[in-house]
Amino acid sequence: MQTDSLSHLVAFACVARHSSFRQASAELGLSPSAVSYAVRGLEKRLGVSLFNRTTRSVSLTVAGRYLLERIRPALRDVSEALDQMDAFQATRSGTLRINTSRAAAYLLVAPLLPHFLAAYPDIHVEIVHEEGPVDIVAAGFDAGIRLEGDVPDDMMAVSINRSQRLVAVAAPTYLRGGMALKHPRDLMKHECIRYRFPNGRVPKWEFARGDTRLEVDVPGRVTLDDMYTVARMALAGSGVAFVLEDYVRPLLDEGRLVRLLEDWCPLLPGFMLYYPGHSRMPPALRAFIDMARASSM
Repeated sequence: MQTDSLSHLVAFACVARHSSFRQASAELGLSPSAVSYAVRGLEKRLGVSLFNRTTRSVSLTVAGRYLLERIRPALRDVSEALDQMDAFQATRSGTLRINTSRAAAYLLVAPLLPHFLAAYPDIHVEIVHEEGPVDIVAAGFDAGIRLEGDVPDDMMAVSINRSQRLVAVAAPTYLRGGMALKHPRDLMKHECIRYRFPNGRVPKWEFARGDTRLEVDVPGRVTLDDMYTVARMALAGSGVAFVLEDYVRPLLDEGRLVRLLEDWCPLLPGFMLYYPGHSRMPPALRAFIDMARASSM
């Protein structure tokens, strides 16, 4: 049996029980795309379609019904055996290794970690932040944290915080006596503080209002590879920055930075914690996920 077969079978059985990928993802605590990926992987391996899919319904094929009848007793036995293993895990302990993006480390992990360590004194935590793609299995990590669009397709993923908003901001000193900024295209007349991705790409600034999407290739004499530093440059009055709102929320609340183009600033999916689906989740990781999700409510 392949190492990921059991997780794929569990996902298949859950979708069959609910006749819904979305409801199955909610029960499993995974993203709908992760459940869909697991079922597609199982279908590819078996060489048959297990579900009839339409825009309104999901139903088992003949092959799907046969497979479900054969595996249901075995899955029940596995579930009962794993539940019994909880008796051997009376305390959560060990070392938890998580690879995160810099933004996730600053905005999510750093505020959460003191509370987590206080709640679980027997758990040790190692956090490594990297901006490029990382094979967390090969590198020996229990999990990774990235924005939803950056999660590898072959990983199980759970949402652990709310959506993020990109905001255009500037210091009052920069705006005083400056040119009006009422539309994203007005940025072409301003000094913009640009951000560079780890792969070297400097992205255009993407705005959205209703059904309208707009990209602006903003000008700027300063390009930085750290969003926190971008925010500090804006605070110093060096120009307009386009950053995740949580980086600058206290500065906005204090009036030291000002929101610009508010009705054009888009929402992004929140951070996802992801891990290999072929292994049982360590109790320490489950505890971390539960606390992260509770703190985001």
